Amino acid sequence: MRPNRKPVIGVVGAGKCSGKLKEMAAEVGRYVAENGGVIVCGGLGGIMEGAARGAREAGGVTIGIIPSDNPGDANEYIDHVIPTGLGEARNILVVRTADVVVAFPGKYGTLSEMAFTLQAGKPLISVNAWKLGDGITQAETPQEAAKLAMELAGGK
Repeated sequence: MRPNRKPVIGVVGAGKCSGKLKEMAAEVGRYVAENGGVIVCGGLGGIMEGAARGAREAGGVTIGIIPSDNPGDANEYIDHVIPTGLGEARNILVVRTADVVVAFPGKYGTLSEMAFTLQAGKPLISVNAWKLGDGITQAETPQEAAKLAMELAGGK
């Protein structure tokens, strides 16, 4: 990470999920923001909305890299919308923007983001997401995941 640049933590997971999972993602967003980091996500609902809400409630900055070309598709907690028009291909942009990625349960989009993270050689932290073998750090709680993500990204 460059000096004087805030750590960027990617949060990936299901676009539709339980309230409990959304709140867990919000805990990650909140911790990252409170400790000087930025959240990047796919900008839509579910886990992405939870992470962005948590960060915004804590006064942080959020980036949403959305699959459509319509900025209005982003959730209300996204500060900087990047409309790609790329569909699921935008997943690699989320990963490439992040210094570290935290993955929550999701389907094949989440799986692709986890694979892109591993291929890029970036740290990947899983909170009950896909079990893919080596290269993934398992976290028991969102707080543990967020703290480790910030440490690995060179933040607080």
